[in-house]
Amino acid sequence: MRHSLLPSVSQSQLHSLLGLRHISSLKVPWRKDPALDAAIDRDKRHHLCHRVVREVLHEPNKCISLRYLEKRRERLRLNLRVRTFLDWYPNLLELYPDRIKPNSSPVPFLRPSQSLLSFLSSESDIRSRNEPLVLGKLCKLLMISKDRSIPVEKILEVRRLFGFPEDLVDSLVPRYPELVRESNGHIHLVSWNESFAKSVIEQRADEESDVIGVRVRPNFSLKLPKGFNLKKEMREWVRDWLELPYVSPYSDASELSTASREMEKRNIAVLHEFLSLTIQKRAPVPTIGKFCSEFRLSNAFSNAFTRHPGIFYVSLKGGIKTAMLREAYGEDGVLLERDPLLEVMVRFGELVDEGNREYLDGLKREKQVLPRHIEMEKEIDRC
Repeated sequence: MRHSLLPSVSQSQLHSLLGLRHISSLKVPWRKDPALDAAIDRDKRHHLCHRVVREVLHEPNKCISLRYLEKRRERLRLNLRVRTFLDWYPNLLELYPDRIKPNSSPVPFLRPSQSLLSFLSSESDIRSRNEPLVLGKLCKLLMISKDRSIPVEKILEVRRLFGFPEDLVDSLVPRYPELVRESNGHIHLVSWNESFAKSVIEQRADEESDVIGVRVRPNFSLKLPKGFNLKKEMREWVRDWLELPYVSPYSDASELSTASREMEKRNIAVLHEFLSLTIQKRAPVPTIGKFCSEFRLSNAFSNAFTRHPGIFYVSLKGGIKTAMLREAYGEDGVLLERDPLLEVMVRFGELVDEGNREYLDGLKREKQVLPRHIEMEKEIDRC
């Protein structure tokens, strides 16, 4: 009698193994999307200013010597001198003389300007009004995680993506002990709230069902850019994959095989929901990767973004991969719907742009005589 040297596997396990091989072998060429790349570019200057401002605000008494801040330029990824930064954005920070030690000579210090203090006050009001939204986002992330808990440091690292307050552990968490708590360096879900357990895709299907009076099956929306054509094999795979039942990111995935198409559907649902919860519907891929353990994602999770180009786009702008939710953006690269917390970013951007215009207007006033000088130089050249 001949005996197989391969271990016996069930039919479902064999299907899963074959499914993994098929999924991992799918190759979709990356294609640049200028409109979505432009969305990343538009915010680069604002993010730089935000890093510098937060560095000052995190100091005792919200002030720092110019010399100390200059030494932190590399960490802040500030590729210009601090004094030049202050010239370019004059309404964010102000210089004043102070002493590092009681008996030392006065040196230049930096502190928030009145314009920045006014913005910080409005930011506090916006966050206060939207606290239920922030709480819901936190609970949803915990409900997606396998142990219903996430390390505090990971939550704080993504606080700006989701709009969490910097003092989350000391402010938001203690106010809702019936929902969340902090212990041993983790934020834990205390109770499961069914109102939070529906994904954006499921909510959208429910809304469509209410409108047309027929139950709509939850599924992903595909939005391929113009001229982007999938090969026949890939089109057939996507068609069959979309026909599979939707797997909610809030469902128990412990029984799903890591090799199955169902797990692929669940993983895409998790990534879709994660990005949907962010303010700008995008996040750096390395940042998402830090949640692999909590969300049951494999180390190769990032391949899913390029494998599903109709759902996601990966921008390479700024030297970092940023995953973006295609359906959230219009053809011009502008968000179709604004998260209420986006108002904080918009107001800060307006403050930055206002200061930069002030700087540029000053340059124009100083260079009003420039055309005359150019004409004189041309005359000299003709001679």
